[in-house]
Amino acid sequence: MTALKPAGLDVRWHAGWPSAKHDPAPEIQVHAFDESTLILRQNMSVHFEAPFLFLLFGSERALLIDTGATEDPAYFPLRRVVDEAVTDWLELHPRPGYGLVVAHTHGHGDHIAGDGQFTDRPDTVVVGPSPEAVRDFYGLAAWPEGSAEVDLGGRVVDVLPGPGHEPAATVFHDRRTGLLFTGDTLYPGHLYIRDLPAYSATVDRLLAFCERHPVSHLLGCHVEMTTTPGDDYPRGTTHQPDEPPLQMSAGRLRDLRRALAETGGRPGVHRFDHFLLHIEGDV
Repeated sequence: MTALKPAGLDVRWHAGWPSAKHDPAPEIQVHAFDESTLILRQNMSVHFEAPFLFLLFGSERALLIDTGATEDPAYFPLRRVVDEAVTDWLELHPRPGYGLVVAHTHGHGDHIAGDGQFTDRPDTVVVGPSPEAVRDFYGLAAWPEGSAEVDLGGRVVDVLPGPGHEPAATVFHDRRTGLLFTGDTLYPGHLYIRDLPAYSATVDRLLAFCERHPVSHLLGCHVEMTTTPGDDYPRGTTHQPDEPPLQMSAGRLRDLRRALAETGGRPGVHRFDHFLLHIEGDV
């Protein structure tokens, strides 16, 4: 992989193709936020979920957040792309025994399918997606309260419990860039709320965190809205030519808190300008 020029969030994401089998784009789009922060997107011509993944480099190890929606490396060569990115980074910052931590925003299949590509990779730890594995690895004994830190070597990432969409969901905050990786808890699209009390508590914790810490942008794991407020792409869409940006401001969390209050906890689908809330019944 050729070295990427850092470009912040000035990027046009590939959003599928009218005919998926004729899509000329690679299976994974790689964008350099900066020299040590890469954002990857799975091509929706490979899988309609088109999740975003994140690769952060520290001086001792890298952190890969999520592994995408497709298991087979023939269709989704995540291990190859990550290995090439690590090689490129180490050419600029040579050091022996460089490690990799593979973590997840949560345990749904479109975020963990590629885990198996890393099981035999040297100097690599794959964090299990179960609630028990997540709590044990990060030392979050008071889950869902408290927080933890992952030190990548000169780069610390905060790990915050984020259940509600999924029991083991976590949110990551990179202190170097101020990026807050919100997974499926918040993104421009369909927000599926399985446990409303837990989800509401997560939103409140994230709001409190943003008040106490510098947060530059929120980055979720999907884009499913159009640029028209309140208009979405239906589930299963494989070509989204009119997407809004991936990045959100911390103010979007306040929008989410107001939206939750407006629904009054009523089950069903609730449409707002920047997302749809899918609240499951019996909450």
